[in-house]
Amino acid sequence: MKSLVASQKQRGISFIGLLFVAIVLACFGVVVAQVIPTLIEYQAITKAANKAKEGTTVPEVRAIFDRAQAIDDFTSVTGKDLEVRKDGDKVVVSFAYDREIHLFGPAYLLLKYRGRSS
Repeated sequence: MKSLVASQKQRGISFIGLLFVAIVLACFGVVVAQVIPTLIEYQAITKAANKAKEGTTVPEVRAIFDRAQAIDDFTSVTGKDLEVRKDGDKVVVSFAYDREIHLFGPAYLLLKYRGRSS
């Protein structure tokens, strides 16, 4: 019986391994927690661009976008940052902006958002 018990090895993760995995997951969680608000803001900007395409002139499109911006409370894009053009008989509203998230020391995460009305 002793030889059977002695030949079995323990399996699992050591305390140091568990600590390392926890630190990596915590760092990843902090980055994700900082990225999620930028994704929500991007969705609000896309929604505002889709609403703004109902305008017929460039100033009207920008005014509609600025009203939607005031309601949804985002600051990354304003009406003057929009690119408004016509594709056939449709108005297309495009936007582009960058967001930087400070990670640590000199390290930043750069998110480049681009979008247009559907």
